[in-house]
Amino acid sequence: MKKVLKIVTSRLFISFLLLFVQIGFLGFLAFRMTSNFNAILTSCLLGLLLGIFICSRDDNPSYKVGWLLLIIPFPIFGIFLYLVFGNKKLGKWGRRKIKSYSEIVKEHEDVDFPQQCSTSELDDPILKRQADYIQSTSSFGLFRDTSTKLFSLGDDSYPVIMDCIRNARKFILLEFFIVDEGMMWTQMLEVLTQKVKEGVEVYFMYDDMGSINTRPAGYSSKLKELGINAATFNPVQPRMNPILNYRDHRKILVIDGNIGFSGGINLADEYINRKIRFGHWKDSVIMLQGSAVLSMTLMFFQLYYFTIKRSMQDSAFDIQKYMPTMKAPSDGFVQVFGDSPLDMHNVSENEYLQIINTATRYVWITTPYLILDNEMITALILAAQSGVDVRIITPHFPDKKTVFIVTQANYRRLVLGGVKIFEYTPGFIHSKAFVSDDRVAVVGTTNMDYRSFYLHFECSVVLYQTSTVVEVRDDIERTLEVCQAITGQDLADTPWIKKKAQQIISLFAPML
Repeated sequence: MKKVLKIVTSRLFISFLLLFVQIGFLGFLAFRMTSNFNAILTSCLLGLLLGIFICSRDDNPSYKVGWLLLIIPFPIFGIFLYLVFGNKKLGKWGRRKIKSYSEIVKEHEDVDFPQQCSTSELDDPILKRQADYIQSTSSFGLFRDTSTKLFSLGDDSYPVIMDCIRNARKFILLEFFIVDEGMMWTQMLEVLTQKVKEGVEVYFMYDDMGSINTRPAGYSSKLKELGINAATFNPVQPRMNPILNYRDHRKILVIDGNIGFSGGINLADEYINRKIRFGHWKDSVIMLQGSAVLSMTLMFFQLYYFTIKRSMQDSAFDIQKYMPTMKAPSDGFVQVFGDSPLDMHNVSENEYLQIINTATRYVWITTPYLILDNEMITALILAAQSGVDVRIITPHFPDKKTVFIVTQANYRRLVLGGVKIFEYTPGFIHSKAFVSDDRVAVVGTTNMDYRSFYLHFECSVVLYQTSTVVEVRDDIERTLEVCQAITGQDLADTPWIKKKAQQIISLFAPML
């Protein structure tokens, strides 16, 4: 009874209940508006016009199909839902915010990035092309003088992270999707509070939807009382609005401008295997030291000021206070970039596509979710059928059953096309990593799913020709030893009812 009471009184339950009430009201209006032949004819005409409008948009075709399948049988209801959730236009205010968000980096890129190097220093034209694309679309450039280290488990990274925070002297920036009570957050908050007392600036930002079941409403106010500059990204408001879809899925930790961390882990004990939820939790964390950390710093403040609805110019933001003060030996190049749903550039997915399309020997991937559009599936199959060793590792134990159904629904087409799919049998793999041909690797926060590609704020670290690229390859190779391959026989043995469920849910996957 206590568990039931806890669920029905939770913020998540109440918020979604209120949303469902609003959706139900729209359904009632739609029913009343189609109660006679003329109304039905009118609604069908409106549905047809909206369908034509949707087809003319620049949205992903998979996204369009999902909405058309809803609007065709339920025109009025579908129209209401699309206007509220499907139409991603943000209006004049939104366009102004997009401009302020994107220009934060552009205004500083020439004057304040002395450590940045030219992409022409890359001697591989394919890698130069990838770096040029990222720089032109996200405004984040290429760096030398940066050492990189891969942690193959969150368990391994956590002690290092805590030591770096304890040794902070000037400032600490933290940005996470999930913050949960437990050993990890308790210890970290204690240290952060102490660093504030020592005069260290601490900035902390978390996503409200990501933490809706783990943090109370107004938690940022409690952190402010401790002296932490806290902000809650996109506070959940139970009203139908397309902005509700946007999430800050990034994981960024910067210490004194010289050390930066990113990857898959959030501030919750399951990410370091202190709490077991879905078997062993496999994640990846990348640590940077040196010049490229500047991109992480600027990326954090870019979204922080966007979140608190102030501009860097209004608050007299001085980037010089947060510049790196050290250079580290490097054996390659590093490019950190952010991806935003507020612009027209699908940077993360396009970077993945470039790696796949230019691979000559292998592309190995780890991802917790595999919800792909036709462009990505086609690229993976084309690479595999061209002799490239394409391998993808997904979880064996899912954290979200519906999402796992869609993930498995993509197996058949990929496996039959020559892509090798493996499931991580010890538990749940949350690592988001790409590696190809021992020359380029990406470690970051972007899942291979529609939400990460189109609706989330994400960040990634691209490694060009560094020794860490081989570390990423070796980590995936070790992981493959405890994975099971998905075979054609496994697909043939899938129950008929499960296949049909996968097909139906997949049609609406881009809308979820």
